[in-house]
Amino acid sequence: MTEEEQVRLHNIADTEHEIFALLKQRWSPRAFRDEYISDGSLKKIFEAARWAASSNNEQPWRFIYANKGTEAYDKIFDCLSEFNKQWASNAPTLLLTAFKEKDQNENENFHALQDLGLSLGNMTVQAQYLGIALHQMAGVDWKKAETEFDVPKGFHISTAVALGYYGGDMESLSPDLQEDETRDRVRMPQENFAFHKKWVS
Repeated sequence: MTEEEQVRLHNIADTEHEIFALLKQRWSPRAFRDEYISDGSLKKIFEAARWAASSNNEQPWRFIYANKGTEAYDKIFDCLSEFNKQWASNAPTLLLTAFKEKDQNENENFHALQDLGLSLGNMTVQAQYLGIALHQMAGVDWKKAETEFDVPKGFHISTAVALGYYGGDMESLSPDLQEDETRDRVRMPQENFAFHKKWVS
């Protein structure tokens, strides 16, 4: 078993209750296999987003994506935080997420961020089925991204995402990031966020 395979096996979630296998296997690597994602696979991932639930079927999500070796990829990369720049160039595809701020009646869409999250959830599971990892990044200069990509008024860049196949070379990462890749995964217990009948502080 290779080191990359060992890391992937180590990162399968140790759940308290049995859940769908693709959800257990999902994690957010910073090293990706040196392989481009085909247009067909990307179309499947975006098709999964297309069929996500959304309030009043507004579908307020928008995405800008680019493959490594293109000017657009470099522009997305340049909008990332310095921390994310340490590893994001390992990804064959980078993506910016955005949402439409108002609904079709020109009222503020308070549910747009939830809808964007639902679409990304769909994308994540579909990508996992294809052996592709999505690493979500909050560290993005959204103002710069909106300028670089001429995002029209009324839309807001939210996050960035690195996409690539699992199984990347760990040596592509700094020692600190290598340690992060193999650190035990932890989650708060259900009792801390799922309250039956009344809020529990």
